[in-house]
Amino acid sequence: MADPSPPILPEPSSEAVTKNVRVEVESQYAPEHSQPFKNKWLFYYTIRITNEGDETVQLLSRHWIATDASGHVDEVRGLGVVGEQPVLAPGESFQYTSSWPLRTPMGVLRGTYQMVSESGSTFDIEIAPVGLREPYTVH
Repeated sequence: MADPSPPILPEPSSEAVTKNVRVEVESQYAPEHSQPFKNKWLFYYTIRITNEGDETVQLLSRHWIATDASGHVDEVRGLGVVGEQPVLAPGESFQYTSSWPLRTPMGVLRGTYQMVSESGSTFDIEIAPVGLREPYTVH
């Protein structure tokens, strides 16, 4: 028998390390840009990518998957992040803030970045699921 309880929403922050690249995410509700009565909620997310390996890497592209509380899924693929394809030498970090709209007051954002190493090998790194949550909603 299926469990009728709703899925558990992840915390508003997450962290994952893939192939010595750490991705930290923090999300925040943006009430000044949201219109709940029009089913529009906007969330900011801040990403910090840190190269913990011995080889320089570059972020080539992104793949985001967002699922709102009604189960609607949006996917976005594109080159770079915020118009950049940052190069990270060992020990370096890159941080940026962007936003994501939802049609419900909560949801989950996750994804991957495609990277290339100095030696030319490409690999994907995980963006662990992060909860997007309007703080005034009863869960």
